[in-house]
Amino acid sequence: MLAARTGTVGNKNAEDALKLRKQSVLSLGSRDRAPKCPSEGGKEARGRAGQPQQRARRLALLRELETNWYLRLCELSHEFTIAYTTGMPHRNLGKSGLRVSCLGLGTWVTFGGQISDEVAEQLMTIAYESGVNLFDTAEVYAAGKAEVILGNILKKKGWRRSSLVITTKLYWGGKAETERGLSRKHIIEEIVRAMTHVINQGMAMYWGTSRWSAMEIMEAYSVARQFNMIPPVCEQAEYHLFQREKVEVQLPELYHKIGVGAMTWSPLACGIISGKYGNGVPETSRAALKCYQWLKEKIISEEGRKQQGKLKDLSPIAERLGCTLPQLAVAWCLRNEGVSSVLLGSSNPEQLIENLGAIQVLPKMTSHVVNEIDNILGNKPYSKKDYRS
Repeated sequence: MLAARTGTVGNKNAEDALKLRKQSVLSLGSRDRAPKCPSEGGKEARGRAGQPQQRARRLALLRELETNWYLRLCELSHEFTIAYTTGMPHRNLGKSGLRVSCLGLGTWVTFGGQISDEVAEQLMTIAYESGVNLFDTAEVYAAGKAEVILGNILKKKGWRRSSLVITTKLYWGGKAETERGLSRKHIIEEIVRAMTHVINQGMAMYWGTSRWSAMEIMEAYSVARQFNMIPPVCEQAEYHLFQREKVEVQLPELYHKIGVGAMTWSPLACGIISGKYGNGVPETSRAALKCYQWLKEKIISEEGRKQQGKLKDLSPIAERLGCTLPQLAVAWCLRNEGVSSVLLGSSNPEQLIENLGAIQVLPKMTSHVVNEIDNILGNKPYSKKDYRS
């Protein structure tokens, strides 16, 4: 993890470093100090509406200037950075300083279950070489096997641990009553105190929540601040074309109030958006498995058929943008700047490569395209207050 520091770097002295840093900050500040024209008075309200975008651009510019300053001191260039060589964008996880790839790799159903260890290694290799630094698992995935497989692959590959962000989840553990839940007994006082203990012991660096309500997250934050403990930095939530309310309405409020970011999962709605269920449920699909009867029922329901109809209406947009429907769906999730990272789940290399291609579609997600998609879906959630302003 990169920390701020003082002193010299390479063969440059401290005075040069300070001078370069001042130039970076001044060049950024000069953009904000342009004289105000009297004719702009009537546009003040409209200007306030664009303030969130302006702040985002200023932060991005500041980050670029700081990076250029550091690389220059180290006599390096952008060609040495993973983001440059792979084209994978990185975002802050909430308001923490942790930088995560905007696409991550999940292991639910696949690792230790649907795929072999060899295929799991192939998927992780493809993801890593594509610039993915975030790998997500949980103790309940494949009864703990997913965590073991992921760890074995990391050990075999010898990738620098400092270059990776590994996330896991706790609650459903073993069969005994003391092996599940969020008690101190299970994860070494309850939740906030336990997570603070885990971090203080060096077993983790950050903690977040998964499938918590906004009220529960706010309560955890309040407890942490009241007793001088460590609050959560992110919430892991389901987010896709047909599931929008929480990520687009509830989480933005938490982000601007307490800095909690969003890490989203199931961008293809458990495969529903992939297009494979347009003519029923294939025998080789996830919905055909016995333990996924609920998914099959969801697909063949009246609501499921309506969703398939909307996906067909979205296909011309994907064709016009030169991408597949899954790529469009993942890029649609990424177009939400409040999302720190989207977790992908793939059962074969071809699927993963296709989904990673959503990065190339992201620049094409203009406001016009997004409005087209919203008109087809007809499910854009209503927010009583714009928390971005």
